[in-house]
Amino acid sequence: MNNHIRLFGYLGLLASVMVGIGEFLLHFNPGGFDSEVPFGYFLDIPTDRLTLGHYILVPFIPFYIFGYWHIYLALRTGSKNLAFAVLALGIFAFVIGGIWVGSRANLGVMVQALHEANVPGLERKLIASYELHLENLVQILRIIILLLSVCFVSAILKGGTMYPKWMAFFNPILLLLIVFVLFFFVRPIGQYLAPTAMNVAHLGLFAASLIALKNKNIPNQ
Repeated sequence: MNNHIRLFGYLGLLASVMVGIGEFLLHFNPGGFDSEVPFGYFLDIPTDRLTLGHYILVPFIPFYIFGYWHIYLALRTGSKNLAFAVLALGIFAFVIGGIWVGSRANLGVMVQALHEANVPGLERKLIASYELHLENLVQILRIIILLLSVCFVSAILKGGTMYPKWMAFFNPILLLLIVFVLFFFVRPIGQYLAPTAMNVAHLGLFAASLIALKNKNIPNQ
């Protein structure tokens, strides 16, 4: 059981690293995200980099589910209901998040093609469609991560889990907020974290979890 829970934790950590690298390739622009053109930061990103980022991240998105199984195993000794809520919300989050991030390479190519075509009416229609059907998913993802974090913190503070109380600090919504604070107030650091913010938050979550459980004996249940 000890080996299994750690294996799932490392798989979650792997997901955060690989999806993070892929999303960084898709989104990072040294000029930042400010642009008069919707999603204009994609204009400076080569299409081969978009393709590389896409195929690096897509195969590793499902590994996030293993990571949340790791979290579930660590929480369920305290509250099976809250642990299951974290697991279920984590699966929902990364199914929805996977749909969103899997669309980004295509969006980048579309933005570049529309800019070259210079047909404003068509550009507005296609961008509006993307925002309605896909960009809104990232807002839903953040709401789910907020609910997940509330359950995660509640389970730890309630007691009985395999985690020490300090692990509650490493909930994903708080780590996500820290990334955005760094982006707005410590730009030299934040500009490298914000393009892949959700993955940075989960890198912190899974790394902290593995550290917290390093010397723990996980009981079979």
